[in-house]
Amino acid sequence: MTKKAAIILAGGRGERFQGQQEKWQDKALVTLFGKPLIVHAVESVEAVVEEIVICVNEEKRKSQYAKVLKGYGVGNVKLVLDEKCDHLGGPLVGIFSGLESVDADFCFTLPGDMPLMKPNVIKYMFEKAKDALVVVPIWPNGRLETLSMVLEKPGALDIAQTLCMLGRPRSDDLIRGALNVTFVSTVGEIASLDPELRSFININSREDLVRLQPRRVEGTIKENLHIKRGTLPTMELELLREASLLSRKNKLLEAAEVFSSSSVRLKNESSLFWAAISCENEGKSFINLSHQLTESKSASEQAVKGKKALLKAAAIYDLEAQMHQESRCIFLAERARSDEAWCEAHANRQT
Repeated sequence: MTKKAAIILAGGRGERFQGQQEKWQDKALVTLFGKPLIVHAVESVEAVVEEIVICVNEEKRKSQYAKVLKGYGVGNVKLVLDEKCDHLGGPLVGIFSGLESVDADFCFTLPGDMPLMKPNVIKYMFEKAKDALVVVPIWPNGRLETLSMVLEKPGALDIAQTLCMLGRPRSDDLIRGALNVTFVSTVGEIASLDPELRSFININSREDLVRLQPRRVEGTIKENLHIKRGTLPTMELELLREASLLSRKNKLLEAAEVFSSSSVRLKNESSLFWAAISCENEGKSFINLSHQLTESKSASEQAVKGKKALLKAAAIYDLEAQMHQESRCIFLAERARSDEAWCEAHANRQT
């Protein structure tokens, strides 16, 4: 029997929710319809999954949430402290921590500030996960709900661990790296399950508690999209993690060599996202090495190698962006363009 789990992400700072010159307020504990948001989140998933974990970033929060949940009679929930990933923060760390802590085949991720998610929508997304590593809602304009996903655990855990070790905390990177993704249209079958689309209401500000307005956007994507661009390169991801460890040990030349060889193989396999990351980290390794060398000629040579690798990474990110653009995944195309621009700017700073 397929086991399902829910990972509720409650480690954010909620900066947009805070009032000016007021004491910081934990958004997950703010009440809506007489219950804290975190309780609503648990109630949204409890009828659909066998296991629930809530990922937090502080021990204090962990204790507070446990007390609140007990007060509302909520049981069978495990509270997990986010993994320490070299001071890395962000939603991907919470997803990684949750994936590590559950015994399930598939996991649904839900932000703690999305209190009105319909159980039928979650069930529908689990059904679509039979043929994909990631299932994520897509809006008509190509925007994604990058924190409300169904993940096939083994592959997603492999991706999340690699990204965390490489210092990439964004959840959309998990989608870019999955290669096999189903994008479920919010205005397609999901709308028949939740006509007002209240499932995707985020409480970002205090005004949102009153408005409770779902997102309304225009666009051409009315149907589900399934994108399969190959098989997850698990062996290469292991090599990328090994190269990351070499970098931490200051074995920068060895790390650069691993990143370089991986980039060639990954590009040949059309794993553009991973190929670009490999080139980017090859460039960073050479540049960091150049900063450590005292002899100016040697330092300059390493910097030039770093620049070339970064420009190569930028070119591959450009190919990735074109690929997402053709698939109408505008948000992922923008993210690839952002990485492209970073690589080009960093390369141009080298002599």
